[in-house]
Amino acid sequence: MYFIEQMTQNDIAEVLGVGRVTVVRMLAEARLRNEIKIAIEGDLSDIVRQERALEQKFGVQRAIVAPLSGEGADPIPTIGAATGAYLSEAMKSGMSVGVGWGRTLTGTLPYISGKPLSDFRVISLLGGVGVARRTNPAEFAWRFAQAFQGDGYLIPAPAVVDSIETKRALIERCGLSEVFALADSLDAVLVSVGDIASASTFYRGGFLTEAEREKLAAKGAVGDLLFHFFDRAGKLVDHPINQLGMSVDVDRILRAPLRILTSGGSDKIDALLGAMKLVKPTVLITDEHSARRMIEAP
Repeated sequence: MYFIEQMTQNDIAEVLGVGRVTVVRMLAEARLRNEIKIAIEGDLSDIVRQERALEQKFGVQRAIVAPLSGEGADPIPTIGAATGAYLSEAMKSGMSVGVGWGRTLTGTLPYISGKPLSDFRVISLLGGVGVARRTNPAEFAWRFAQAFQGDGYLIPAPAVVDSIETKRALIERCGLSEVFALADSLDAVLVSVGDIASASTFYRGGFLTEAEREKLAAKGAVGDLLFHFFDRAGKLVDHPINQLGMSVDVDRILRAPLRILTSGGSDKIDALLGAMKLVKPTVLITDEHSARRMIEAP
């Protein structure tokens, strides 16, 4: 009735004249007796193989691969759904979670099953922006904290400043040191990666000029994470702009025991490969086409 007629457990309980808990137990016992066998066929089995291959190649504790409808499909909705489902289960009371920003992270919000968590803190890992936008660090951190009825901590500063002196003054004299200090003891970080060659969040937002982008590319940069620009080997490139982002440094990110990297798209393969080495994520969430190219990459 449950597997063939697609009846709900409540409907079955009513027909049999038993409680729903009894139906659940009967189904579980049937599985243990091998009276019910579940097979994954076709594309889903390929996705499971990709997940295991990613875990083996990159040493991540868990890889989650989101299926796509086709080669040219936008990966953000499916990655967002997969990430939202994972976060709904992974977030626990008492956690301090550092978060980045971007279209991918914003895309997770509709798929998070919110629940009240006690002593739950969300710390934005990057300064805000001067113009209100749908995609900005403050907006995502606030909405993510709201989903779990937690407290949100923001960095009330520009995403990028004009000098190291300005950055130091903002941290030391404007109370930002307290927010940065929260990043010393994070339980988890949630970040995505931007691609240097495409119109990802920073470049669409006008935070990086074309001249700066070209200079970074000439230095070997393939992408950025929290405005830290890195090459395919996962090394930060030698460029002044890497000192001007109002963001938590990579060393603090690496201290978090749970590091979640969620990103995908054909234009982000090199950036993803570099980010895997830069922040050494423990959980990777991406789409099936990106997964395949990451697995095949030398």
